[in-house]
Amino acid sequence: MSIKVIITGTTGMVGKGVLIECLESNRVDSVLIINRSSAGVTHPKLTEIIHEDFSDFNSIRENLKGYDACFHCMGISSLGMKEAEYFRITYSMTEALAKLLFEINPDSVFNYVSGAGTDSTEKGKIMWARVKGKTENMILNMGFKDAYIFRPGVIIPEKGVKSKTGWVNFMYALSKPFFPLMLRSKYVTSSSGMGKAMINSVLHPQELKVLENKDINRFAEV
Repeated sequence: MSIKVIITGTTGMVGKGVLIECLESNRVDSVLIINRSSAGVTHPKLTEIIHEDFSDFNSIRENLKGYDACFHCMGISSLGMKEAEYFRITYSMTEALAKLLFEINPDSVFNYVSGAGTDSTEKGKIMWARVKGKTENMILNMGFKDAYIFRPGVIIPEKGVKSKTGWVNFMYALSKPFFPLMLRSKYVTSSSGMGKAMINSVLHPQELKVLENKDINRFAEV
């Protein structure tokens, strides 16, 4: 079986890592990426749509039909943000995409990249954790054929993948000699592992829907 996938957030570290694995996999036939600015990647099985308004995807509705999965890797740091704006970007934009994809591809798989420490009760004191928890619950209850929540903690970048945040890249550069040792831990995953687990989520369904690093690593090896 081969699949067709949509990926968001491919200008970021996680999304770029997932994109690379999809392009390299012979189990993925075609990839559609949706960005506000170009990811700067070309490949025979890749199509990119530049779309400005992530609160409304109706103008590209026809382009999104016929896909087996969406890997929603788009995200933003809550640092310095008011809750209303963080909610708009994290929850409302995700909901706009998920609702449209459910309408046109109900038998697809929707994967959402959340984060370690997310609050699925939606009632905790930490703003970002509440908002991500609400977003997770919305995805899981949307009605897709299948859906998975990825909650990575420490992610090791591989295959030239870099963060969009300068200080993060600096920290990765300092810790690079320790990457091999870190990757031995089941509590650390990699950008490649994220991509492989995403692909396997479509081809090899499993009961566990909320995946921490140790689960992502196991799923990547299926």
